[in-house]
Amino acid sequence: MKDLGPLSYLLGIEAVHDPSSRSLLLSQTKYSLDLRQRHKLIDCKPCKTPVAQGRRVSLCDGTPLSDASAYRFLVGGLQYLTLTRPDISYAVNYVSPFMHQPTDIHFQLAKRILRYVKGSLGSGISIKSGDCSQISVYSDSDWAGFPDTWRSTSGFCIFLDQTLVSWSSKKQPTISRSSTEAEYKAMAVAATDVQSSVDLLSVSGIEYTS
Repeated sequence: MKDLGPLSYLLGIEAVHDPSSRSLLLSQTKYSLDLRQRHKLIDCKPCKTPVAQGRRVSLCDGTPLSDASAYRFLVGGLQYLTLTRPDISYAVNYVSPFMHQPTDIHFQLAKRILRYVKGSLGSGISIKSGDCSQISVYSDSDWAGFPDTWRSTSGFCIFLDQTLVSWSSKKQPTISRSSTEAEYKAMAVAATDVQSSVDLLSVSGIEYTS
């Protein structure tokens, strides 16, 4: 074993230190460039949002791809990109259910995420020094967002002071019969995750406030 110096690059994640603000920016700029290059999207036109407005796409929309491997490889790469890009978590969750039989329309949805990433290169997770006792939690959900199953999507993010430490966007396992029920399910998932963070802080001897 040997000391390689300050962290700068690990498993596709770049770490940029800012001594003046005592912060650390984690990003995957090179990884996203490699991903666009593999799918011949280096010169693609960037877009402002990862998902277009309008009706949600179903499993039956579009023409099935003759070879689904390219779509699966792209979505798998986007899933890894969410390690430092929580802003695309919902969009990646949107295209993931089509992995078993993707169509040309599904492929365009996945490529749009890469176009959005191109327009926001350098974005990532900023880890800042601050008050570790302050926890903030936000949760939300849609209602019956998946037209094929009528399931809703839960999402939450947890901040330790000003630093985002945990986030998720995931399809709910059961159908909600109202938007209120979908919201309560999202809150329950967020509460479970924040409890794990609280337990970790308690073990570290840190008292928290919410």
